[in-house]
Amino acid sequence: MKKIGIIICSTLGILILLTIILYFSITTSIDSTPYFKTSYYKNTEARLDSLKNKLIVSNDSVKAGFSKVSITPSIGNSEDNVEAGKFKEAPLAGFGARKGKSATGVHDSVFLKAAAIKVGSQLVVIVGADILILPPNIIDEATIVLEKQGVHRDQVFYAASHTHSSIGGWGPGFIGEQFAGKANPNINKWLVLQISKAVTTAIADLHPARIGNGIFKAASFTKNRIVGESGTKNSDFAFISIEQIGGRKAVIGSYGAHATTMGADNMEFSADYPGYWQRKMEKETVDLAIFCGGSVGSQSPTGEGKGFEKPKNIGESLADSLKLYLPTVELKDKMELSAMTLKVDLPPYNMRLTTQRNFTTWLSKKLMPYPENVYLQTIKMGDLIWSTAPCDFSGEFALQLKNSLASKGYNANVTSFNGSYVGYIIPGKYFYFDSYEPKTMGWFGPNMGEYTFELLRHLTDKITEPVKK
Repeated sequence: MKKIGIIICSTLGILILLTIILYFSITTSIDSTPYFKTSYYKNTEARLDSLKNKLIVSNDSVKAGFSKVSITPSIGNSEDNVEAGKFKEAPLAGFGARKGKSATGVHDSVFLKAAAIKVGSQLVVIVGADILILPPNIIDEATIVLEKQGVHRDQVFYAASHTHSSIGGWGPGFIGEQFAGKANPNINKWLVLQISKAVTTAIADLHPARIGNGIFKAASFTKNRIVGESGTKNSDFAFISIEQIGGRKAVIGSYGAHATTMGADNMEFSADYPGYWQRKMEKETVDLAIFCGGSVGSQSPTGEGKGFEKPKNIGESLADSLKLYLPTVELKDKMELSAMTLKVDLPPYNMRLTTQRNFTTWLSKKLMPYPENVYLQTIKMGDLIWSTAPCDFSGEFALQLKNSLASKGYNANVTSFNGSYVGYIIPGKYFYFDSYEPKTMGWFGPNMGEYTFELLRHLTDKITEPVKK
């Protein structure tokens, strides 16, 4: 018995030692190097400085065009048909608790919509999609297709509604498949086709138009989900109103509450509350309503109702409020337009194991492909600054940016999910919290929030600087 005890103790000791060795071989301590001392910051700042010299400002009459394509897949088919959007099955993206299961049906259809805006020689296209995120791999492929048709990446400003009940099957890597289900190359091809179709159709629809913008408060439908009532939030609903002269009307709306009113138990396709907002606007007020998820980082929806009653109440209430504000908006047939796109260098990729330890970079890359084409973008349309970010962008950061630009006389908005994805961009003060946003989705260290916010602030500063004549 004594020998057996010695063997057991020795074996346990070896196992403990091997566990410790493994732990330290696959993890690393958190890098707290100030971002402004790093090469990735200096490289990106140098790139930003060069953008100002290339900035084109057009001041001319406005043209606009619109499009709407379905991204609601037909499921339960005997085989996949990419051209027709028919598939054997398609998972819902949004909640890992679904375990990648296929959707069982359609509660309400999901769409991808676009508005092309042209002033003089300047063309921008704002795209809003009823989907969790606009996946980097799909946007990279769509970019290649669009480039062949003369549409460049820096002209397209993507955003997703962030509904957690839309099409999945696009997620690369282990982490991507946890949230979006098993990757299906045929779904990828179909989404690329639909994106390129929406963008080119909107451009082909360009007609003389008038445009205006506005913002109203909608504080009762969102909250700070990290620290609750003690935290600040961005409760603004921002919108762009567009009317083709003698033609169709469109509105682009953006709000910062997560589209998560329907949980993991819902297995039907749905656009969540943004879908209810879009449908009511299109039924009663405009020909096309486009929703762009705003600064949803750390902000969850609040409202009354069970099941689909809750998204209906939120979405239709936002539509009712917007209908009151639209008639007050001054529409102009001539305005100043400029746009800037900044490619961003990232810190090393380190996903979290604990609040104090990261997985090593090589292991992180095994879990999720390292983002390559990461951009911050901003458009200046008259007195509106409309920016996009590659993440769940913090409502707190967005509020700071909006207040800063308001002091210069501008309305401002930041949308999320612009065609790449780097996790959650939230203030560094939350980094060591043992919660979902900073721990599970904080992929680039404690300074990533402040780094991204500073870049976006500098980008908006440059686009609002007076043009030297």
